[in-house]
Amino acid sequence: MSFGNLKLFKDIAQSKSFSRGAALNDLSQSAASQHVRELERSLGIALLDRSTRPLAVTTGGQLYADFCRDVLRRKDEFEVTLDHLKQQVEGTVRVASIYSVGLSEMAQLEEEFSRRQPKASLTVEYLRPEKVYSAVLADEADLGLVSYPEPSREITVIPWRQEQMVVAAGPEHPLARQGRIRAEDLNGIDFIGFDEDLPIRREVDRFLREHGIEVTQALHFDNLQMIKEAVAHDAGVSILPARILRDEVAQGRLVAIPMLESELYRPLGIIHRKKKHFHSAAQAFLELLREPEFKAA
Repeated sequence: MSFGNLKLFKDIAQSKSFSRGAALNDLSQSAASQHVRELERSLGIALLDRSTRPLAVTTGGQLYADFCRDVLRRKDEFEVTLDHLKQQVEGTVRVASIYSVGLSEMAQLEEEFSRRQPKASLTVEYLRPEKVYSAVLADEADLGLVSYPEPSREITVIPWRQEQMVVAAGPEHPLARQGRIRAEDLNGIDFIGFDEDLPIRREVDRFLREHGIEVTQALHFDNLQMIKEAVAHDAGVSILPARILRDEVAQGRLVAIPMLESELYRPLGIIHRKKKHFHSAAQAFLELLREPEFKAA
């Protein structure tokens, strides 16, 4: 007794026609008729009254047709549930990230990932850029999140987003009253930057140099959070990605001032080892990262 045969009889009984039931199952009318005769012989009871037009379903035939519908319905329910189970992923996704991706954003990603994949988990370690590469190469992290990503013979880069850079200032700073500023407005100003060995420092220095701007390096740090704190305490201004200033701007602790020379962007990328075989949980998290909500600057 196959599911195909159950469906065939159900369709014949429902349509009260051998020809319609056969057509619904891609069979000839004679093959459908033969199947019902063999079925009646095996059950020892007539299922259809062939003396009427259209066919009449006997009491025994109605009982069997109900049985067919019940079995096929349970089959459909089973397949839906099975598909759902197959879509669930398990395992732990290990992510190494630079500090400036932001704790708030990673918390949002973790919450959404947990909602979609309740049987999977996410661990995030915040590291300096070179340590992110090392963790990925050593297979201590499935994915890495870095700025100014650099592919290599062993590292694959997936472009993630381009974040526009703005001037960050304390709310009492003279520049904070301006809606937009020119690069030249930064000339001679106290400036808080990144450590010299970081890619973002080299890009900001290049931007200032190309516009003939000389700033006074008041302080420099290796992470964005310390720079934001220094700016909030009026130790100077900085040039930072607008996206990571959202919380402080909303709290009134910092002001994000766009520059008329708006060509300065920070590229972010997702890195992984070449020929890396992702388990289902890592693949699901990668797909989440690439959704518009998290990919947009």
